[in-house]
Amino acid sequence: MNDGFINLNKKSGMTSHDAVNFVRKIFSTRKVGHSGTLDPAASGVLPIAVGRATKFIEYLADSQKIYRAEILFGISTDSGDLDGKIIAQNTDFSMPTVENFNSALKNFIGEIEQTPPKFSAIKIHGQKAYDLARKNLNFDMPSRRIKIFDIKLISIEKTSATIEISCGKGTYIRSLARDLGEQLNLPATLKNLTRLQVGNFNLSDASTLDELNTENILPVEDCLTHLPAFFLPEHRIKAFLNGLPTTIHAADEKFLRIFSGDKFLGVGRIEQENLRSSKIF
Repeated sequence: MNDGFINLNKKSGMTSHDAVNFVRKIFSTRKVGHSGTLDPAASGVLPIAVGRATKFIEYLADSQKIYRAEILFGISTDSGDLDGKIIAQNTDFSMPTVENFNSALKNFIGEIEQTPPKFSAIKIHGQKAYDLARKNLNFDMPSRRIKIFDIKLISIEKTSATIEISCGKGTYIRSLARDLGEQLNLPATLKNLTRLQVGNFNLSDASTLDELNTENILPVEDCLTHLPAFFLPEHRIKAFLNGLPTTIHAADEKFLRIFSGDKFLGVGRIEQENLRSSKIF
């Protein structure tokens, strides 16, 4: 079986689940999953796990992500993108200046509160928000703390602007487009979105579905380099694989890549000077 990650360049118009199904067919296995859902209209980096790598998807969640977003001004929609119903419109406006944009964008850097769009997969009382929204039911979306490391203006056009965002998990770019419009006193909605990076996965190295073969599968350990590496003495390998603790005189560490020599064993953690396995490869 092929075990590892694929750096997929998902095309616009395809759901993340569609991409997983295609990979299942290509590699003839059901053990396929993805990290970080991309909306159907969005394109770009979608990490896909194959075989035993599916156990390690969760460790990509905290990876930094970079997006390039084109935001259309003059309309806003209920979904936050062009697939939604227009709820506000302004056809007589002048685009904000570079200075206006840069001043507004500064307000989004750091830890901020963000309210996700109602057309999202977040569950409200056990049901997906987009199912409730499609039924025109009244409900409130809870806000969440997100982190934006950097955000910058790339270009301004007649009715749109392109920005680049470096952010942490849980960030909704559709919400960011809406909120940026509010900062600039204009209705706004997301027009185009491309994910440029997820951790070590970069768009410049990504493959389309048509290009996929076994050579595109990347070793699990090479895709988790945001986790520190720890090299286990050979005589403690069996203990680690069996879930037994190994005393380590080191500070607590949430997750580490565990090796014996150049062999990847899995992911472990240190708690109170004891190393224990979290996931075995």
